[in-house]
Amino acid sequence: MRPLALPAFAEAAWPTKPIKLVVPQGAGSGSDVIARLLSDRLGQALGQPVVIENVPGANGLLALGNTARAQPDGYSLVLAGVSQIAFNPALYKALPYDPSKDFTYLAPIADTPFVLVTSNASGIKSFAQFIEQAKKKNGELTYSSAGVGNSTHIAMELIAATAGVKLMHVPYKGSGAALTAVLSGEVDAMVSVVGATLPQVQAGKVQAIAVLGATRVPQWPQVPTVKEAGLNVPPMPGWYAITGPARLDPRIVATFNTALQKVMADPVVKARLAELSLPPMSGGEAEIRQRAATDTAYWGDFIRKNNIQVE
Repeated sequence: MRPLALPAFAEAAWPTKPIKLVVPQGAGSGSDVIARLLSDRLGQALGQPVVIENVPGANGLLALGNTARAQPDGYSLVLAGVSQIAFNPALYKALPYDPSKDFTYLAPIADTPFVLVTSNASGIKSFAQFIEQAKKKNGELTYSSAGVGNSTHIAMELIAATAGVKLMHVPYKGSGAALTAVLSGEVDAMVSVVGATLPQVQAGKVQAIAVLGATRVPQWPQVPTVKEAGLNVPPMPGWYAITGPARLDPRIVATFNTALQKVMADPVVKARLAELSLPPMSGGEAEIRQRAATDTAYWGDFIRKNNIQVE
């Protein structure tokens, strides 16, 4: 009899049917763009289709909760991000999953830098102007986010807390809708992943005024980091990792990672990730868990101190 600690490996080598890759955000979001970049090539490398399923809302609770409860057979995976793994434990009183116990972290994918963008209607074209207007309007300068507790929300709260200003948060159901609100001038600003805003910034439809990372991004060498612009804040973490239910057979993980390494080495994938300013991450489950533990400790403390909570 096989031990109960791990599911029985398929009689035929995994995979023998399509693999579902859940994206905890809507179409066009940063995680969706990455998933669709990888899915076709992963399917070719694995010999079975990798089917994307978008499950947006509630900062990934439904998407990751479903994955945590799925059979550990390798056919239900999720592209998890830092907010679902490191922020949610501090945001929710009742979380439908335990990031430290309920998942197998198959592979880190990429870091994702964030950028603060402003609407053309706001007239704000620099970080100094943003802070000046925030102080002047005292709680009436608006910003959108992909939802309460999302990285795009926490990042702006970090700016506000450090600068000592009040902002008006307008959460949306997903980053696409949040960015559309900035484009239309419905709200004044947003923190977004670089890749999602790249076309709009290049077309002059929004203004990129500061990068929330340790370094500037190659696409906009003229855009300073927030720290360079005068606000001493830590770099906002952004990363994605392919994640599955706990107790995945190590052979499934090994097979998946062999295919993923082939995909990540593809010149087209490498070029597209570079274009989107998404530096690939290296390592495996141990590296993801260490990164998650560090971010959970620091940002969990920030969330609790600033009384950020989802009802």
